[in-house]
Amino acid sequence: MANSYTQIYIQYVFAVKYRMNFLKQEHDDQLQKYITGIVQKRKCKMLAINNVPDHMHFFVGLHPSYPVSKLIQEVKAISSKFINDNKWYNNKFQWQVGYGAFSYSHSQIGNVIRYINNQKEHHRKKTFRDEYYEFLKIFGIDYDEKYLFEYYD
Repeated sequence: MANSYTQIYIQYVFAVKYRMNFLKQEHDDQLQKYITGIVQKRKCKMLAINNVPDHMHFFVGLHPSYPVSKLIQEVKAISSKFINDNKWYNNKFQWQVGYGAFSYSHSQIGNVIRYINNQKEHHRKKTFRDEYYEFLKIFGIDYDEKYLFEYYD
C-alpha cells in the first residue's frame, strides 16, 4: 500500500455467553497474551487488553486491510477454541453473539488505555450493562433493546 496512510483505533467490547463469570483471574494473563497474538498475526497492533469475569475489552491500531468485523469474528472464534482445548471449564465456553466496536482519535489513546487497564476497579462501581449503555449513548448509536447482550443480573 504505497502512499497509503491510516490511523484507525478501535476499542472492542464483548461478553461471555449468558454473561457467565467464566473468565477466571488465574487464566487472564494467558488468555490476554493469546488474543494479543491473534491480533498481531493480522497486522494489527494491540494497545491494551483486559477482562473481568464476564466480558473483555481490547484496543487496537487496526491495519487498513483488516475489516473491523472480521478481526473480532476471528478473535472470538479462535480464542473460544483455545479456551475449550485447554479445558478451563467443565462446560463448553462461548462468547455471546455481537460486540461493540468504538473508534477513537489519536489524542484519546492514553485515556482509552487507562480505562481498559483499570477495568477491575471500574467494575466495582459500574455494571457491564451500565457501561455498555453508556458507550452506546456517548457514541450516539441507535439500538434495539432486544438485540443487546443477554443480561442475567
